[in-house]
Amino acid sequence: MDRTERVRQSASDKLNWEAIQKFQREGWKLVALEWERNVPTDEKPLTEPASQQPAPFGLRVVPDSAILVEDRSEGEILLTMMELIIQDGPYSGIADELNRRGYRTREGAPWTPVSVFEMLPRLIDAGPRILSSENWLRRRQEAQPRPQPPIV
Repeated sequence: MDRTERVRQSASDKLNWEAIQKFQREGWKLVALEWERNVPTDEKPLTEPASQQPAPFGLRVVPDSAILVEDRSEGEILLTMMELIIQDGPYSGIADELNRRGYRTREGAPWTPVSVFEMLPRLIDAGPRILSSENWLRRRQEAQPRPQPPIV
């Protein structure tokens, strides 16, 4: 089985078309180009700086700092969503149940099947923390049926 070989080059010189063609003749495939520039302070950048991107769902930024802390209300939504997904319900059913419980998206909108689906990467990311939390273990124990004493 073939293996993939990767080479990363610093672009300290101007882009050279002959060098690109040489790599292609040798079987290399160009997979990415990365560009950077100095932006005047009065010009709006093309991308949002990381410090201005929203915190992941379930977390919030402490005002006047760069510290992320748990957002309890969003954490409760993630926990509920995880429970509903484990029950193998359709996204529409999960959205309906979240709305029935009064939960809303970060933007204040009702949950939809699409907004639930868009949360899957966040649930994968937060899953290990959620599944090892005391709150999750307590809820799982409460959800399990209690054994009934035998009838004699």
